[in-house]
Amino acid sequence: MRTTGSMTAVRWLDAQLVVPRADRGERIVCYAGALAGTVFAVALALHAGYAALPLIVVAVVAFDLFGGTVVNATRSAKRRFHRPGRTARHHLTFVAVHVQPFVLALLVPGFGWAAAGVVYGVVLGGAAVVLAAPANLRRPVAFAASAMAITVTSTGADLPRELAWFAPVLVIKLLLAHLLPEEENVSG
Repeated sequence: MRTTGSMTAVRWLDAQLVVPRADRGERIVCYAGALAGTVFAVALALHAGYAALPLIVVAVVAFDLFGGTVVNATRSAKRRFHRPGRTARHHLTFVAVHVQPFVLALLVPGFGWAAAGVVYGVVLGGAAVVLAAPANLRRPVAFAASAMAITVTSTGADLPRELAWFAPVLVIKLLLAHLLPEEENVSG
């Protein structure tokens, strides 16, 4: 049986939003996380009175961050992002291309450029610290860097209340879910 062009496009989009060869359960959990986070973020933005364009931007960013947090934690994503040949440079580049703080500063009222710079700088700096750590210490360093990044962004970046979720979810997506490889099962 031949696959139609639209079905191929759907499969391609699914592979881009989740990861190629993600199993059914992973895809369900990823989309559920993305949808739940997006609904919550949009509800907060609606309550704050956002106009159409900022509302759409918040929805897209929320879908990416909440969904990406779950995606990056899956075994399929771990196999893809931590396969042989992937280096710290690849991982730091992945973190660096997450310019959502600046997109929010540009298009969402109340999300200032200073806040965007703080969030972006803290996350990128945290990623550099995690990647510089020896492999056997990378997990605890990632948690320490994440705790500090969430603390700094929660107390030092003047984010609108309706976007208070943004920095912690970005930190979890990038520093914990993306940078940490799958840990082998260890019997205790």
